[in-house]
Amino acid sequence: MGQCMANSALRIRLGRPADARAVSVLVRRLTRRWILPEQTHEAGVALLSRQGAAAQRMRMAEGHRFHLAWLGDVLVGVATMRDDGHLTQLFVGTRYQGRGIARRLWRRAMADAVRRAGTRRFTLNASRCALQAYRRLGFVATGPERLSPSGVLTTPMELKRARARSQKA
Repeated sequence: MGQCMANSALRIRLGRPADARAVSVLVRRLTRRWILPEQTHEAGVALLSRQGAAAQRMRMAEGHRFHLAWLGDVLVGVATMRDDGHLTQLFVGTRYQGRGIARRLWRRAMADAVRRAGTRRFTLNASRCALQAYRRLGFVATGPERLSPSGVLTTPMELKRARARSQKA
């Protein structure tokens, strides 16, 4: 299937509590494959425990904005934004990577935050395997790789949007 056909059927919508299980299944599967190999066992256990359906549902209730990408009835990607400025999750199923889905999810999440809060600065904590993808989206590292309080290795990154230029008459 070509990129045009795959993306034409892609639907992105806000997540609902009923989506929490599907989000959890996708995120945990991708975490096991791509993120856990670079983490300690303890950090991996802690990370997976924060990705279960109940935890995803709780984040939705706390106001995190979940943007979900669907191909038919298959959840293929998720982007989650906290406080209209911190990207906490950006995952695309392995077989769907390289089709522009992460970029579309990011653009949707960013536009939503800009519309809701006028956000101009976005932050995230990137795993090693995601650094290049985030750089392609315009993020830059703001510090060295470090251990989070829960022991997960990440690199802090940010993206600053320029102020919109005012129109002169």
